[in-house]
Amino acid sequence: MKKTTTSTKKRTKTDWMRYERLILAVFLLTVSGLAFLDIYNDYFEGVALWHIGIELVVAIISLIWGYYLIRTRIRLQRALHRERQFSSDLKTEAQKWKRVSRIYLEGLSREIDEQLNRWGLTEAEKEVAFLLLKGFSATQIARIRKTSVKTVRTQMNAIYSKSGLSGRSELTAFFLEDLLLPRQ
Repeated sequence: MKKTTTSTKKRTKTDWMRYERLILAVFLLTVSGLAFLDIYNDYFEGVALWHIGIELVVAIISLIWGYYLIRTRIRLQRALHRERQFSSDLKTEAQKWKRVSRIYLEGLSREIDEQLNRWGLTEAEKEVAFLLLKGFSATQIARIRKTSVKTVRTQMNAIYSKSGLSGRSELTAFFLEDLLLPRQ
């Protein structure tokens, strides 16, 4: 029950913020319209010019601010629409990239797995090798695999020993170096 009340409060505040400029603009334009109507009546009733002048200033300022608020609200709505479209385009592009690259990544993953088999790594060592290639630290790998950091370090040393590589950077370079060739 409390969640409904809280979400109702948030929604009400959001609605107010959403229409705040519009509400203020309508208010100012109404004040301006009423002020011009009063000036018209005052003029024909022979009211002092200084009084009409003050009302005229109030009417013009209200009219200008009302116009400004409506204009900025329209601009903000257009900008929001453009940003939403841009965000949607980026999401579509990211999904397309994932679909296209999935084929290549699966092939690369399969090839890495075959190379790790050729080196004679155990399943645990292969899992650690994949996590190393993804950029995880020994501590993070231990947490992910629910083992001790010492166990992970021992498995890392076994990977380097069996592969003939000296460390993480050589392991990463072995698999990824040719994928990241500079453009010609």
